[in-house]
Amino acid sequence: MSERTNAATSVANAAEVHRRVGELFSVGRREEALALIDPDVIDHRGGASGDHKGVAAWKQRWEDTDDSIQATVEHNVASGEFSVNRYTVRGTHPASGRRYEVTCIDMVRVRDGKIVEHWALLDSAAMQHQLGLGEDA
Repeated sequence: MSERTNAATSVANAAEVHRRVGELFSVGRREEALALIDPDVIDHRGGASGDHKGVAAWKQRWEDTDDSIQATVEHNVASGEFSVNRYTVRGTHPASGRRYEVTCIDMVRVRDGKIVEHWALLDSAAMQHQLGLGEDA
């Protein structure tokens, strides 16, 4: 197999694994989705919580996620082991009942058909503004 074919296969695999995890999660098939997460995954969440390691931390994050949140992938770009999604997240803030719609970006690194690393960015300033929580809300 040529180097070019390997690179094309890697791109397809990274994007496909990224897509499949999101799809399985969104229809409640979380155990199947977790099978596509490497046991030693590193989730770079940032903020006060910092990095989380291991599939158990990933599973806990999903358990803590509000099931009413909807995410729509708007665009995907993949290169080598990496896949990046730009998506729109819509939900309702539980405490206030106010709706929000914000842009997010997440990137995964895939090796041997499993996510080994994850990064995510959420437009938290837009969310706070929509919820009336920001300084200029």
